[in-house]
Amino acid sequence: LRKQISRCQQAQQDFARREEECQLAAAELRERFFASCKQYGIAGDNVRQELLALVKDLPSQLSEIGAGAGALSEAIELYQACAEFVCESSAEPVVPLLRHVGSRGNTTVYEWRTGLQPSRVERPAAQEVPEQPKEDAIDWGDFTLEPSGAAGGAAADGGARDEEIDWGITLEPDPQQGDGIDWGGGEGEEVQITVLEAGTEAPEGVACGSDALTLLENPETRSQFIDELMELELFLSQRLVEMAEEADVVAVSQFQLAPAVLQGQTSARVGSLLAAARALLRQLCARSTQHLFMILASPRYVDRVSELLRQKLKQAELLLAKKEAMGQKRREALAEQGALEPKLDRLLEKTRELQKLV
Repeated sequence: LRKQISRCQQAQQDFARREEECQLAAAELRERFFASCKQYGIAGDNVRQELLALVKDLPSQLSEIGAGAGALSEAIELYQACAEFVCESSAEPVVPLLRHVGSRGNTTVYEWRTGLQPSRVERPAAQEVPEQPKEDAIDWGDFTLEPSGAAGGAAADGGARDEEIDWGITLEPDPQQGDGIDWGGGEGEEVQITVLEAGTEAPEGVACGSDALTLLENPETRSQFIDELMELELFLSQRLVEMAEEADVVAVSQFQLAPAVLQGQTSARVGSLLAAARALLRQLCARSTQHLFMILASPRYVDRVSELLRQKLKQAELLLAKKEAMGQKRREALAEQGALEPKLDRLLEKTRELQKLV
């Protein structure tokens, strides 16, 4: 009995330890789930619907980013003046796409490519991905095992109708056409092939396909926009370092012939322009925004993300269920110990009585 009681006590300790481990692991999984939801910018109540709602708000966010690029016009002019001064010639316009977005906003690719506003925009049809059914949901479809009466009647009357149908096929050739086949072998005829150039199907002034997307929606132009924004950021940071070192005589003499836009800038002003460029870059390269771009490019990405997040919750629920099972076993071991201890007490009492008789 003592060994059984000892085993029950040991089992209680083991079950209590495993309960605590399951509780901690489940809490960690739920914490990771909510951390992932925070990265995506959602609450986590309904992952799929919340992600789709964020994608619908993406165009307005991109419009705000395009409007924020307008605050960098002074930085762009500073970059242009510095490039012309260093090259000692009229350099090509720097960061052209960033300049375009800053002046006109997040326009369509068609307007950026042609310089004209489209008269009509035909955006690509949005690909709607239905929600994946649950694993235990099986759609057997609607089917009937017995043919309808009309079909049966048609099958029954098939033999009679075949004799009444005139298929319009004659086996005898027309005497005027020889063998009845016109091979089109005239030697004097010329074959003309008309080649249509690509893009002629779209009327002039109509933006369709990838041209109908905005500059920040199109992956190619968005990458170019980010590259030019990083280029401007590097210039401003380098210029800020140079302005801190321009106290020596050599640097002052070099910039005596510089344009007024370069000489009139202060370190504080360049620092504020640099902060604006970095803020815009952080907003565009944020993890949540990148996920939205991936969803926009592949709608099925929503299902993959939803499934990954759902798996974390399922694992947490399984661990909580395992914790409850461990708690039940611990209580059973405690009940068994409670039943064995009175038996042990009675056995010890009888043993003492027998020892007294001896």
